[in-house]
Amino acid sequence: MTPESPAPAPTPAAQVRALSLIRHPRLWLLPTLLAVVLAFLLSLLYMGGIVSPNKHLHHLPIALVDSDRGDLGPQITDALKKAPGDQADWRVLTRAQAQDELDSGKVYGALVIPADFTARTRALATTGATARPTLTVLTNPGKGSLGSSLASRISTTAAQQASQTIGKQLTASAGANANATTRLLLADPVHIATEVGHPIGDHSGIGLTAFYYALLLVLAGFMGGNVIHSGVDGALGYADIEMGPLHTRRPTIHVNRTQTLLLKMLMTAGITLLSSSLVMLACVAILGIDATHLPLLWAFSYCATLAVGLGVLAINAAFGGIGQLVAMFVFIVLGLPSSGTTVPLQAVPGFYRFLSHFEPMRQLGDGVRAILYFDARGDAGLTRSWLMIALGLALALLFGFTMTRYYDRKGHKRFTPQPE
Repeated sequence: MTPESPAPAPTPAAQVRALSLIRHPRLWLLPTLLAVVLAFLLSLLYMGGIVSPNKHLHHLPIALVDSDRGDLGPQITDALKKAPGDQADWRVLTRAQAQDELDSGKVYGALVIPADFTARTRALATTGATARPTLTVLTNPGKGSLGSSLASRISTTAAQQASQTIGKQLTASAGANANATTRLLLADPVHIATEVGHPIGDHSGIGLTAFYYALLLVLAGFMGGNVIHSGVDGALGYADIEMGPLHTRRPTIHVNRTQTLLLKMLMTAGITLLSSSLVMLACVAILGIDATHLPLLWAFSYCATLAVGLGVLAINAAFGGIGQLVAMFVFIVLGLPSSGTTVPLQAVPGFYRFLSHFEPMRQLGDGVRAILYFDARGDAGLTRSWLMIALGLALALLFGFTMTRYYDRKGHKRFTPQPE
């Protein structure tokens, strides 16, 4: 018998060069479409929320305290309430009520008319004048530097207009008997003082640490969810594992979509204990931001990060390969301009105010701000934040497992062997 000749060695596949592939239009189509559409949407959504806060400013809540025992205080109050325009929502309160609203973050500032305002003002036209009357503008830096600045500007402008109106009345009553110096004083008789109505710490980023801390929680949950999603898929053999030049495809462990999602969510609940703790450690212990109620801040950080992480996993399970893009828009792209922590919601277009009712960044930002700046008061936004976190967790579980069970019942397999 003639011995069999060995089988010929397989011919290596010819290497394809990039220049030969780049000429194929179909190769360009999807990446080009996604890249330009995403860049366009990112530009519109990010810049649209902050480009013109003065134009979109409506009903910014500002306290108005009239303690005057004379007639000029009510005159100023009536003029402000009847003034054209709707940039400010003037809330007529007592001094104690105004302080409570400053301390709970319900108003962005306050304008205070003192009890002796009329008496001091009338005295300017007599020889008994001792000092100019004062209107006090109170700021609330815990509501963010821009929001506090807008309220301060509105209050200061209102005080200046009141001073000029009162000055005309005093000048007219003084008549020709007033000398030039007196007329100059009477033309603008009111001194405007600006004070901090609700102080925050020196290490509070002028009211911005709440925004950045909330953003860190969102990013920790977003990145953690995506890393766990990819890592588990790689470990179970449903995705390639590449690190630099190293490439591995592990044997596939046959587990359905629902059980895979359950595994990822359980891992997220455990890993988030560490990641949220490290966020707090870095910000509070190492960087030294002003923070009190530390156990509450840790519990809030954990629950907030977990809610975002589970939401990311649910979206990835439902949308597959484009899930990361969808999650990015849900948690970051639409969340940042509608958070209300940098630009007040009263100063953004209506579309972003609508998003703020359910976008995660607004819910987390309100809670963090209440804990960091407003003594963890429930009416400062903390109660609503807890409720929305609980709702977010429930929706993530419901949506994720509903979609995976549907795919499993339909027999959609996660892995199809590819030809060599």
